[in-house]
Amino acid sequence: MEPQHESDPGRRLQLYAYLQPREHHRTYLAIMRLFTSTLLADLSAGEVSSALAAAERDGRVDIGESHVDVVIPRLRQLVDWGNLVLGRRETIAASIAEFQQGSMRYQVGKLAVRVQRDVDALLRVPEGAREVSRELLPAIERGLAELGETLAVAGARAQSDPRSLPARRARELLAERVTTLFLQHAELAATVRDFYAYLGQVLTRNHLAPDEISGFRNLLVEYIQVVVEDVLRHTPAIAGALASLRPARAELLRLLSPDEPLSPTMERTRGRSAEDWQELADWFVDRPGQPSQVTALREATTRAIGALLATVRRATTGGGLLPSRRGELVRLAAWFDAADAETAHDLYAASFGLYSARNLLPAPEHDADDEHTSWADGPAVEVSVSVRGRGDRGARGRPSRIMDDPITEQGLLAQAREADELRESASVELARAARDIESAVLSPRALGALCELLTLAMAQRESVRDPGEATDQVRGLTLTLTPAPGRVTRIRSAGGALTLRDTELAISRAEV
Repeated sequence: MEPQHESDPGRRLQLYAYLQPREHHRTYLAIMRLFTSTLLADLSAGEVSSALAAAERDGRVDIGESHVDVVIPRLRQLVDWGNLVLGRRETIAASIAEFQQGSMRYQVGKLAVRVQRDVDALLRVPEGAREVSRELLPAIERGLAELGETLAVAGARAQSDPRSLPARRARELLAERVTTLFLQHAELAATVRDFYAYLGQVLTRNHLAPDEISGFRNLLVEYIQVVVEDVLRHTPAIAGALASLRPARAELLRLLSPDEPLSPTMERTRGRSAEDWQELADWFVDRPGQPSQVTALREATTRAIGALLATVRRATTGGGLLPSRRGELVRLAAWFDAADAETAHDLYAASFGLYSARNLLPAPEHDADDEHTSWADGPAVEVSVSVRGRGDRGARGRPSRIMDDPITEQGLLAQAREADELRESASVELARAARDIESAVLSPRALGALCELLTLAMAQRESVRDPGEATDQVRGLTLTLTPAPGRVTRIRSAGGALTLRDTELAISRAEV
């Protein structure tokens, strides 16, 4: 049984406490791997101690961490963090100590299993780029097409005889296709996110060797182009299939629902709720005010190519990072890596001219440096771009702007006050015109404020049959759209007329 306090987000974040680089974190990691390695693990402190003995012999935990008197407080700490839960059962013991050690059983929590599973997956991830599973795009397209046919068959058989064997098999096939579809999409989305995260990490580096630039150029120009072309080629068909399935979504969810009602706290497989299908559609289809992930992918590719071109331009010009002192710094780093402690100190002093000194003046009130910490163990000092690239400490570029500029500050404040007054007047005008919006003639600013709220309200609707609402929290202005077949709402302004068909518009303002 899950502890009830795990529903608190703060308590859930404590499940990661054992991963922090503190004392005994290797022991905690080994214990959690032991509990998550088998199903329904129910272990006592003595059994955990016996299992950690092998890890201690292999050097995976510190010496003495496998003793049972040490294991017990580790297990209690994991219980306090919420990773383990307590359980008791009858045991046969030869002494009181053996009874105390064997009677208390420990089991792993559901969320703790997910945390440890993600940790092990993270530790296995290589540092390089992850290949995008673009072959899943045609599979998703075929799966959506087959899902429509399966849904029609399952619906027809459910209407004739829902308890018959063909009807049950049709529902099982429908559930199989939905589960496969969402698993394929989850894998595709994960590989896309990982690949572009790696790409962004690489493009932010200041130092790129010529061979690295060539490799990344081929990666962007060839591989990413193929990925984007595949996504754009299959997206229209996938979007069309999702649009055709949308009217039958309620019937699909009904057929996928179990015969007996499940507990509200039970986590269901993806594809069994309307929110899951909306997330799938938002990945491929744009909505007003909410671009899809396909659009984000295309924009990210454009930014990545622009960043690569800037890196190449910086590397090939005289004032850039290449040619630079990168090779010298790499050679110096190799010397440090091969030197012992005494030679490293001499090499550091010879390279940077930092020798021992004696301060004969009184100590300042505050000194950020710690004279007891060696330079090798102290914090890293950030090196400026000019020193990295040219070995020059001289200031370059334009002088910095004056931080305290009262004239500019007052001018900006005056502009902000004027904009706020204009926005307030537009809100007041809209609130007055709300009684009879069709007979009023709005000013350009009032029409602009109306269009902003109208765009936000329409972005909440999935179709023209759904209502929408948007609120300006600062002005307390609320716009509501209600479907009204046959209704034509015409809003006039100095620049023309805005016509809304099959929609009723209402505006209200709260006292702020």
